[in-house]
Amino acid sequence: MTKSELMTRLAEVFVEKNSDTELQTKDIEYSVKVLVDTMTRSLAKGQRIEIRGFGSFDLNDRPARVGRNPKTGERVEVPAKRVPHFKPGKELRERVDISAK
Repeated sequence: MTKSELMTRLAEVFVEKNSDTELQTKDIEYSVKVLVDTMTRSLAKGQRIEIRGFGSFDLNDRPARVGRNPKTGERVEVPAKRVPHFKPGKELRERVDISAK
């Protein structure tokens, strides 16, 4: 699912069912963008994000290493870096496992 598909699905649920609250599609788009931007900024600061029942986002440190250029076989120094890592929560793992059966 892409970010735009998420916005569309949320709009289908909230705009039709809650027409009295006048939740507009633009409000949903803004909310999703703010959520994603906030999560991105938090990870960039080195903070952990935990969403109960869904999972957690954290950073893993990868040490510097020597790699190889697959085309030439030449040795290449790969610098150390921090990469985001997602760990699904128990509820998400169980729901996905049930739907796979």
